[in-house]
Amino acid sequence: MKGQLDGRTALISGALGDIGTAIARELASRGANIALGDVREESAAQALLDELQGSGVRARYDRCDVSDPEAVQGWLQAVEGDLGVPSLIVPNAAIVTLTNLRTITPDDWNRHLNINLSGAFYMAQAAALRLVDAGMPGRIVFIGSWVAYMADPRIIPYCVSKAGLRMVMKAMAKELAPNDILVNEVAPGFVDAGVSAQVFREQPGRREAAAARVPVQRMITPEEVAYQVAHLCDPRTNQTTGSVLLMDGGLSL
Repeated sequence: MKGQLDGRTALISGALGDIGTAIARELASRGANIALGDVREESAAQALLDELQGSGVRARYDRCDVSDPEAVQGWLQAVEGDLGVPSLIVPNAAIVTLTNLRTITPDDWNRHLNINLSGAFYMAQAAALRLVDAGMPGRIVFIGSWVAYMADPRIIPYCVSKAGLRMVMKAMAKELAPNDILVNEVAPGFVDAGVSAQVFREQPGRREAAAARVPVQRMITPEEVAYQVAHLCDPRTNQTTGSVLLMDGGLSL
């Protein structure tokens, strides 16, 4: 599959998490140069940078809090000056906290929406406008969730942020289609990594209970999510926009 994305630059937020790292590896394996973004110190990215660069692609890491629109603009400017205008955009950064209607605080609410929804929008908007200005086609793939369809009272702000993200995706897809910038969402169910793994760690026994609920009887791996992202970034996938690629093992049935 190497070569499908040669010459393209992928921009990935939350890139040092399990899913972000898997996406970086998958897109690099297909020839894309990789711009990693996260809030962790640069030292935390060094091993992944070495791995990606060792595979024959160019890669860089920038600390960036996507909830800060000025920081996002600075990140895009730095990446564009080094790797060129990113044409594969993956807003992936997200948080989740176990809470409910009785315990949620205004800070909990605002933090989820600032990172999961506003941060994803700031990143996608800034990247899309650069593509439009450059007259370049592109792909934007939001990392959503099956809970945008299915309310879970234990993670209310997360559900709301992902539901909002879905409408951002659809609105952007409609506006950007004439520019050949296709916008879609990958919506995983229970991923045995990332924010789901955090929930499983906080509630012993919940992982087993979650797996038992999945009709296909298995959890999703980060690599499976990454494969679907790469599918939507593939230049041969050129008629899909405004769509949700739901990969929940049948949970929402």
